[in-house]
Amino acid sequence: MKAFAYLVDRLTFTRSRNEKIALIARYLADAPGADGGWALAALTGDLSLDAVKSSTVRSAIAERVDPVLFKLSRDYVGDTAETAALMWPERRIGDAEPVGLSEAVMMLGAANRANAIERLSRLLDAMNAEERYALLKIVTGGMRVGVSARLAKVAFAEAFGLAVEDVEEVWHALKPPYAELFAWGRGEADKPDLTGIPHFRPFMLAQPLEATSVDLHEYAAEWKWDGIRAQVSGAREGVRLYSRGGDDISGAFPEIVEAFDAIGVVDGELLAGGDVQGGEAGSFNALQQRLGRKSVSAKMRREYPVFLRLYDILFDGERDVRELPWTARRLALERFAERLPGGTFDISLVVEAGSFEELGAIRDAARESAIEGLMLKRRDSAYVAGRKAGLWYKWKRDPLRADCVMMYAQRGSGKRSSFFSDYTFGCWDANGVLAPVGKAYSGFSDEELKWLDKFVRGNTVQRFGPVREVEKTLVLEVAFDSIHESKRHKSGVAMRFPRIARIRRDKPAAEADTLETLKALIT
Repeated sequence: MKAFAYLVDRLTFTRSRNEKIALIARYLADAPGADGGWALAALTGDLSLDAVKSSTVRSAIAERVDPVLFKLSRDYVGDTAETAALMWPERRIGDAEPVGLSEAVMMLGAANRANAIERLSRLLDAMNAEERYALLKIVTGGMRVGVSARLAKVAFAEAFGLAVEDVEEVWHALKPPYAELFAWGRGEADKPDLTGIPHFRPFMLAQPLEATSVDLHEYAAEWKWDGIRAQVSGAREGVRLYSRGGDDISGAFPEIVEAFDAIGVVDGELLAGGDVQGGEAGSFNALQQRLGRKSVSAKMRREYPVFLRLYDILFDGERDVRELPWTARRLALERFAERLPGGTFDISLVVEAGSFEELGAIRDAARESAIEGLMLKRRDSAYVAGRKAGLWYKWKRDPLRADCVMMYAQRGSGKRSSFFSDYTFGCWDANGVLAPVGKAYSGFSDEELKWLDKFVRGNTVQRFGPVREVEKTLVLEVAFDSIHESKRHKSGVAMRFPRIARIRRDKPAAEADTLETLKALIT
């Protein structure tokens, strides 16, 4: 437990993404037994101890510390785990062996309501303050050390010399403590065989178009739809729906899973609306009503219907077609889509134009709320994980937009004085550190404001007078009229009239835009 506690402490005070990766990689390479797997599960929010919750911690501390003193201290510190870890009376049991992470997880995982307090107290008695803090952060379900699932995958790949794309393909089909994953990483077993099991494959992503023109003989154009990028994986043992970050979102959109009666893997955009073949989609706000839910009611399915507009195909049956050129995959996708119900699935149409200038005019004339712009796909491109130069481009229409990460929040004024409504956001610099690029306090609805305010309060890591620093996990899509060089700003850029276009709860912070991307937009 000591090594894990040290890791948590270092991650808490480390801003650099690259350094976080290095810290986790070093820990995983040396972690004994199943400790590494449980650590990964804890850091990425995949570890659940059903019988031990925040209320268990409060009940346990109440047996050792004056409850009034604890409440006053908790109000001052602002974090239950930190307060309890510091106030817990030191009572290390004799010369007992140090408690390991796996031992603690197994003990609490097997707990029930009758013995949860006793088991938790026994573990806390055998730990120092740093170890108690790490354990209690697991128990209260909020590590909040800036580690996304993507960052953890990269760290695992670095620890064992594997390709992150290979790690990502098997990660989501395995359960903590990922014994098969570690056996493969350590060279003790082959890569886990997932034949017949629906599982996630890494998405192919696009770069912003910076060129003034592309050859339409080499590139095909499709609409860029404003929804949630999703992947359906159908296999002999079932069907699952995944977000671009690899999260299983089948429960939030069950009609997609129910309608996919096929073996194969397709890539598309989840959009609001129903029974539409190539037609308009609803607004992203309607889609947001179902984001983050483990299940949805029949009423919600009726009020907020969804469908999947298909972009690409990765597996046609059990045949991997990712190495085929886009033109061949497009034909395969069209054939595959004929077997799917039209009310739930359709295909994103190819946009025809005689020249790049004509294509630009078509893009500018498109006024549908669900269209962000165009995708330009090289006709001979394979389906390659991640962003690869020259293969796919996203060509957004005005206004300019960037995916940024919330860094700080401040209370508003007037009727917003009780809400954290002013947000400072940043993009990644060349060293993997977030640099502030702007501040916005508009563009969101009253309901979104309530959600953002709750996020700020629940994810505060430091306070600076009226300003709160938050966990760097929430991506905000920021719209702005233009961007310019600025010597007054540390990032070197300044946005004109930035506003929050939408909250990207579906997008990992690691995939937010870079300063280099923003600077390329300067005219």
